[in-house]
Amino acid sequence: MLFHLCATCGVEQDPNTPLPDECAICADERQYIPLGGQEWTTVETLAGAGHRAVEHEVEPGLFGLYIEPKTAIGQQSLVVRTPAGSLLWDPIGFVDAAAVEAVAAHGPVIAVAGSHPHMFGVQTQWSRALGDVPILVAEADRSWLARADGPVEFWSGTHEVAPGLTLHQIGGHFPGSAVAHWRAGADGRGVLLTGDGVFPNPDRRTVSFLRSYPNRLPLSAAVVRRIADQLSHLEFDRIIGNFDNVIDSNGHDALAYSAGRHCAWVTGEFDHLT
Repeated sequence: MLFHLCATCGVEQDPNTPLPDECAICADERQYIPLGGQEWTTVETLAGAGHRAVEHEVEPGLFGLYIEPKTAIGQQSLVVRTPAGSLLWDPIGFVDAAAVEAVAAHGPVIAVAGSHPHMFGVQTQWSRALGDVPILVAEADRSWLARADGPVEFWSGTHEVAPGLTLHQIGGHFPGSAVAHWRAGADGRGVLLTGDGVFPNPDRRTVSFLRSYPNRLPLSAAVVRRIADQLSHLEFDRIIGNFDNVIDSNGHDALAYSAGRHCAWVTGEFDHLT
């Protein structure tokens, strides 16, 4: 059986139903259908075209995995290693034996989780390849799950993956958008893995909050204040996004400053500068 995925976002589709005319995730205002129209592909097609998964160490206990050459959204998956097992975070839209071997080399994987629907990738194929490990999906994003024939577990609010590794639903980009808080990361200072919910900027000192990144739709001041308040009680120093974008240190300060700046701009406080 061929398992199709959208060539634009890399998210897998249900193999037991006909392919839709358009990928629902890409037809939404947060994404886009390419000018040439909807295209579908398969992992086998990508492999035949020379795509492969490349791994690198982000920091001790944290490993990145991305597709080379780049395809679809191009996110980086992260493998978070804990004494209880590893989490595969924001799974890429590609998997093969070499990629599975690389991930499994860090110890047993106990869960696969996407921070939000754009990052679901081929999470079911990853789960199957890793021994049918649970696929954690925020209940609020259930309707975006195009493939649900795997061992999906829905959660809301907070979910402990392992001691010291917890998912937190912050909403914003999607209602179920989540971050992963890794308490032992950054030499014990704590790491926040944020997907698109809190996006480290190129200046490596500030973050952004958007409903749509490709279409540049902002979030309201109220939502950004809510996100910042939700995360303020967590202990973390480093913020890591899903495109190798990082706030190396002082993550709390970066989050607070950036939230305040965002709110000031969208409420008109800086209109005199425009």
